[in-house]
Amino acid sequence: MSENWKQALTSCSGGASLFSEFETRAKNAAAEVFRVKTAAEAKEVIAILVKYTNARKVVAVNSPLQQAAGINAALTELGVTLYTEQADIAEHAESADIGISAVEFGIAESGSVCQDAMAFESRLVSMLPPVHVAFMNSGNIVPGVTEAMDVISKVYDHGYISFITGPSRTADIERVLTIGVHGPSRFVIIAVDEEVNGGGN
Repeated sequence: MSENWKQALTSCSGGASLFSEFETRAKNAAAEVFRVKTAAEAKEVIAILVKYTNARKVVAVNSPLQQAAGINAALTELGVTLYTEQADIAEHAESADIGISAVEFGIAESGSVCQDAMAFESRLVSMLPPVHVAFMNSGNIVPGVTEAMDVISKVYDHGYISFITGPSRTADIERVLTIGVHGPSRFVIIAVDEEVNGGGN
């Protein structure tokens, strides 16, 4: 996360006190939420996910949290083919088993997360693989959509912002709710308590 996002969140974030509400709302929207104390603990979550999905190919946009967790090395040790370069992500995202990215903050009111999706590879990894894993800091949570817009207004003047609420769903086929038709069928949030310094996503 960039310093601009951190500064904007300082005045609007409710911090970790809002995590319980965020987690409840996110799970109600069918997201899977794992909270870990340190970035390193996230490796266990990823390892279990790879094992139970039998994942063989992963596309990932590097972020400070992911790097602090040592996710790339852990995936390689598990025998997974990993793509992190922009051109490789563009080529392999559609056939990847898991996409990994980072998000800027969560919204307690809806259980949504907000992602700075200016980089097209961030959009690819969050929309094309059947499983999307999003890293976030557990303290970066705002109370509602109003506060989310306030944060965004302080940082963003062009590009793309994504609000993600649970896995992809649609009800436009005979009004029957279906999961995963237009995007990931699973959305996994890994919330890390540890503060990790670094650049943008």
